[in-house]
Amino acid sequence: MTTVPTPSGDDLVRTLATLANPHRMRVVAALARERHYVSGLARRLGISRALLQLHLKKLEACGLVTSKLELSEDGKAMKFYELAAFDIHLTPASVARAADDLTVDDAKGSQE
Repeated sequence: MTTVPTPSGDDLVRTLATLANPHRMRVVAALARERHYVSGLARRLGISRALLQLHLKKLEACGLVTSKLELSEDGKAMKFYELAAFDIHLTPASVARAADDLTVDDAKGSQE
């Protein structure tokens, strides 16, 4: 049996705050099925490209999503996004361990 390491308290707060948005959860769900480029993913989710790019930026900064620039057949640069592998297993004990090393200020952490 392999043990999943408990993330640091700061990492756990950042990850949960990032995922605590319905648009970002839908982005993760879509990328779990297949990788997408911004325009295609925006159409699939029914949101503007500008709003999607804001959410993708947050997901990428948190390490949940990766991107790669590729050239289409007609030479157009397209940025593809895909889900990074992650596994979050929450138990009372894992939350307590993560809380022990929190450095994030409560006021800042809750404003995300």
